[in-house]
Amino acid sequence: MDAHQHESFIKTPKQLVVVILLAFLVPIIGIVLLVQLVLTVAGPDPRAMAPEAVAERIKPVARVEFGPREGAPAPAQTAAAKPAAKAGPVDGKAVYDKVCFACHQQSVAGSPRLGDKEAWAPRIKLGIPTLVQSVLIGKGAMPPRAGNPALTEAEAGAAVEFMVGQSK
Repeated sequence: MDAHQHESFIKTPKQLVVVILLAFLVPIIGIVLLVQLVLTVAGPDPRAMAPEAVAERIKPVARVEFGPREGAPAPAQTAAAKPAAKAGPVDGKAVYDKVCFACHQQSVAGSPRLGDKEAWAPRIKLGIPTLVQSVLIGKGAMPPRAGNPALTEAEAGAAVEFMVGQSK
């Protein structure tokens, strides 16, 4: 029995040649088949590298804009954003207290302080219509409509007249 324990299953030179050839061919065939499988299953889509497809994948997801775009119409105000029209004249002091006070009380960013005759004198010489237009379109650090898009031309005029009246 001991003689059979150390016996090989390769008994002839022909069997040895076959085993050596199979030892090289089986792994090579296995690798080739595996590569074919990977290339056919997960291969790249030829349309994926088209310039249009690449541009679509790398396009920015957002952009930052300040103010309206060139050529774009001004944003329409909704009925909810517009204050209800009042039958009587607009109260300039009320508009000043609501919109203008924050900057013109403390002279923020070079704005003329309410009641400062020296600061207001050159502006008063320009005239009320010019000052109202400055409020509506913005000037210096003051944004259009003094930062309140719902501010009407009549309210801007009343506030300017109030501030001019306090500064003469």
